[in-house]
Amino acid sequence: MFTPDKVQRQIVASIREFVERKVIPVASELEHRDEYPHEIVSEMRELGLFGCNVPEEYGGLELSYTTYAMIVEELARGWMSTVGPIGTHSVICDIINRFGTEEQKREFLPGLASGERRGGLALSEADAGTDVQRISTVATRRGDGYVINGSKMWITNGRYGSTFVLAAKTDPKANPPHKGISAFIIEKGEGFKVARDIDKLGYRGVETCELFFDNFFVPAKNLIGGREGEGFKQVMTGLESERINVAARGVGLARAAFEDAIHYAQERHTFGKPICEHQTIQIMLAEMGTKIEAARLLVYSAAEKKDRGERCDLECGMAKLFATETAQEVAWQAMRIYGGAGYSKDHRVERYYRDAPLLVIGGGTNELQRLVIARRLVENYPVK
Repeated sequence: MFTPDKVQRQIVASIREFVERKVIPVASELEHRDEYPHEIVSEMRELGLFGCNVPEEYGGLELSYTTYAMIVEELARGWMSTVGPIGTHSVICDIINRFGTEEQKREFLPGLASGERRGGLALSEADAGTDVQRISTVATRRGDGYVINGSKMWITNGRYGSTFVLAAKTDPKANPPHKGISAFIIEKGEGFKVARDIDKLGYRGVETCELFFDNFFVPAKNLIGGREGEGFKQVMTGLESERINVAARGVGLARAAFEDAIHYAQERHTFGKPICEHQTIQIMLAEMGTKIEAARLLVYSAAEKKDRGERCDLECGMAKLFATETAQEVAWQAMRIYGGAGYSKDHRVERYYRDAPLLVIGGGTNELQRLVIARRLVENYPVK
């Protein structure tokens, strides 16, 4: 059984205190106004959270992925939107640290670790989400660099970010298609346009943008690893950390919904007693609590395996699938425990209910996770 060490307990206690003091009291108001949490993000920067997975030699905290998952859970419990600014930021830190040249690491990681640079992943397109190979953004070699043309959708940190990892086709005719994808470190400049913020059902307070690239020039030295055709592998490996992140968000959101629901169930009375004494509500609470604990252990299992440097796409897929489905189910059950009151903006549960579906879709849809899991299980159980 996983037991946090002293340092992890101290870190979690610090983040929990920050969430209780600075996030929870303002989250609903900011979310309903669809207002970006500038002050909260600034304090997260002061806490060093933008450098969670950046090595100490480049100015980061160099925390384990298990510790990172614990931090994400605490933040998501307060307001899932607060994880957005550090989510894909951490993914690109992982990609640059794992695959970047030493020159690229020294140029970009210190600024990313401090939060002076804010990062995002420019991957998805209007016609290419889960099927990354379908991207149509093109990088054409020209002189001492590449010219980028195309567009990207659903880019977190698109408006307030400054540094991105972008996937583009350097060989549109490659067969198989993923062999023609390369990844670049890009910074905003001429030819880089934030077209619009995308309006969303939930997950408000964090900008998600559509980006356009019109003859946008990127120096050749910003090709990650210095080799074309490696982008698909680089991005997919980075998405392992995103799936740990999204799974941990699921645990945090489910925990928030459960905690609100179990407190409400003790305060709300029907037929002469608290509703938590009605057997139907007790069964709901028992199932909610059990699934949250199981989800948390799956997240820790995946994170620990990534910490050991082992292949963990199976474990990350399982954690992401189970934790996010749990988040959606628990948010729905919490809504039912609140009854009509849960549908009102007077309570946080309606926010959890709107936020949960994004987790099922983001970081690779759960339909995709099931396929990844099944393929890996078949590999692990060959016929003898």
